[in-house]
This record gives sequence, structure tokens and C-alpha cells, in this order.
Amino acid sequence: MIFTPDADAITHGIQLAVAPVFFLTAVSGMIGVVAGRLARIIDRARGLEERAMVSTDREFLQRANGELTTLRLRGRLANSCIALLTLCAVFIGLTIIVLFVGETTTFQSGRLAVTGFLAGVVSFLVALLCFLAETFIATRVLNFRMPGVG
Repeated sequence: MIFTPDADAITHGIQLAVAPVFFLTAVSGMIGVVAGRLARIIDRARGLEERAMVSTDREFLQRANGELTTLRLRGRLANSCIALLTLCAVFIGLTIIVLFVGETTTFQSGRLAVTGFLAGVVSFLVALLCFLAETFIATRVLNFRMPGVG
């Protein structure tokens, strides 16, 4: 692997890396969204646990236990989503490095770059499926009725 300090090759390498950088921006935005949802899940679970500690109402305790089970599943899905998005970011980052090195040296990086990029896309798609499942579960338990009203 010989480094060629050719300005044109370096410029072209940077141009090749721009598209994956935009993908990294989308991934980081998704991580922020999912982390926010995870924080709300944790806050809700802590609040329910605190109320359950002092409650003697059996009906409330059963409902709280059911909701905590659902929150646990949602938390696991959100954690999985964040892990997959982080893995995606790692793959895309490695793709950027491989593209740049391949462009500025004699290293043949084509297959490795394609593999890294596709692995990143697959990780992103699976993360989106986890996010979709978490949002379905979150909206399934919504109940917009006032207690005691028809």
C-alpha cells in the first residue's frame, strides 16, 4: 500500500466520502430521536415503580405491572435500535476510511467499501424496524378516555 500525495486523488477521495457522511448525519439524528424515546420510557417506568411502592390498590398494581412489562419491551427495542444505529455508523465510518484510502493509495478497496456500505444500510433498516415495532407498541396502549366517563 503506497501513499500517493496527489491532490486530485485526495480531492476525489473526499468527494466519494461525502454521500456516506450525509448518511451518518441521518443516523445521528435517528439516535437522538430514539434516545429521547428511551429516556421517556425510563422516566415513565420509574414513576410507575415509585407509585406502586406506596399503593395498596390491587387493581392499580396489576395495571402498573402490565404497563411495566410493556415498557420493558419498548426499552429493549429502543436499546436494540440504538445499538444497530451505532453499528451502522461504525460501518459507514469504516466505508469512508476505506474509500479514502483506496483513492489515495494502491489499495483495492471496491469490494470492501461496498460490503461496509451495505452492512451499514442493513443495520439501518433493521434499526428502523425496531423503531417501528416500538412505536406500534407505544400507540397500542394509548387510551384516550377519562376515568369514570363512558
